[in-house]
Amino acid sequence: MPAYLIVTATISDRETFLAGYAPKAAALLEQFGGKYRMRAPGAQLLEGNFGDGGSVVISEWPSKEAALAFWNSPEYSEARTLREGICECQVVLIEAPAITA
Repeated sequence: MPAYLIVTATISDRETFLAGYAPKAAALLEQFGGKYRMRAPGAQLLEGNFGDGGSVVISEWPSKEAALAFWNSPEYSEARTLREGICECQVVLIEAPAITA
């Protein structure tokens, strides 16, 4: 069953984020079998305390185990340090079958 990592982020220094963390994370995501399904900066907050103008990223994984292998890998742990102090993230992992029409 596919799994999805859903990330909401408030980024205080987008230039540094895009130059350091983003390309490293994208390369690792692909290496571990993930696919970006959505990357949307500038989200409009309708309810809650996420922060207007935040970013939302959804990645799809072949399984929950594959997503966790990426998340818990030493390589991604190192990449996460590149966003320290410039980004606040909330990350949710869900397992869900694809919806077909």
